[in-house]
Amino acid sequence: MKQIPFYDPYKSWEDNSKEGPFGIFKDGKIYKNKDKPQYNFLGHDVYLPFGIASGPLFNNKFIKGALDKGFDIVIQKTVRSRSKPSNQWPNVVQLDIKGQLSLEEARKGIHAKKGFTQPLTITNSFGNPSHVPDVWQPDLKKSVNYVKKGQALICAIEGTPDGSGNPKQFIVDWATTARLVKETGCEILEANTSCPNEGSSNLLCFDIPKTQKVLETIKNEVGNMPLVVKLAYFHDTNQLTKLVKAIGNIVDSISCINTIPTRVIDKKGNEVLPGRLIAGACGDGVRWAGLDMVSNLKKLREDLHMNFTIIGMGGVMNPKHYQEYKNGGADVVMSATAAMWNPYLAQEIKQAV
Repeated sequence: MKQIPFYDPYKSWEDNSKEGPFGIFKDGKIYKNKDKPQYNFLGHDVYLPFGIASGPLFNNKFIKGALDKGFDIVIQKTVRSRSKPSNQWPNVVQLDIKGQLSLEEARKGIHAKKGFTQPLTITNSFGNPSHVPDVWQPDLKKSVNYVKKGQALICAIEGTPDGSGNPKQFIVDWATTARLVKETGCEILEANTSCPNEGSSNLLCFDIPKTQKVLETIKNEVGNMPLVVKLAYFHDTNQLTKLVKAIGNIVDSISCINTIPTRVIDKKGNEVLPGRLIAGACGDGVRWAGLDMVSNLKKLREDLHMNFTIIGMGGVMNPKHYQEYKNGGADVVMSATAAMWNPYLAQEIKQAV
């Protein structure tokens, strides 16, 4: 691997939050952009429409490290209106696959392997943990202050059920969390609908009426604050079409993909991640799915005469992959897995383009 990862997969989420980031993200060196920002992202001028997706940037220290190393669009990982613990460690393990991960392979199950080697496909199995607002709001304010000329900060949010089973409470909680983010001065929101729905193992984005209601409620709360919606991979293009028709004029941007759900097992068929058989696969092996979604969204945007920005991600490991996403229709490209192990990725892309 090129570098020490800035998120240490051998440590828990709690320890990473306290001790991280690691490697060159904490060396204090700042990459200097040249000339003027050439691109616009949701009203913000940026040097390059590339950054780090929601996932490994858990607090202001990680955000500062990413911005300092030339990642111009960064997402602070999901926050909530109440605390939620992380899934039990380990959260990140490498998956033993060759080439691209098919949906059939994911359903059958993928073996985990020791260590981390290229090409890198890993699990993302944190459960979207969050501190209480009294902790993350001051932290997010610090992140806002680290944003420099030609950069933009997004904060990801998720609604949290209170256990009552009341669907109205769940929807209102999304708006409450959005308001709490807006209070910090962060100027862009990402609603993570690629997460389990209340009382269901399905993903929220596959429940079109509820997703529409959640996004409408958020928009009513935050007004003109740009809103991004994060989606999972849709293998059914008809379902994706219905969703885009319902939400394409509500949101300012659509981001995809999150991960490909897969069974993570050892060679005996036993679960590798304590208490959970299913985890999200991300990294090199899911690039096909991200590119497929970008292509489908571009066509839908044209066919439906909509104006949402397309953020593409999934398996962006090098400058070539960045260009593939741009050529495929992505307005903005992001990486998480590759950026964790190669904190110079943004600089390499800037040199290549």
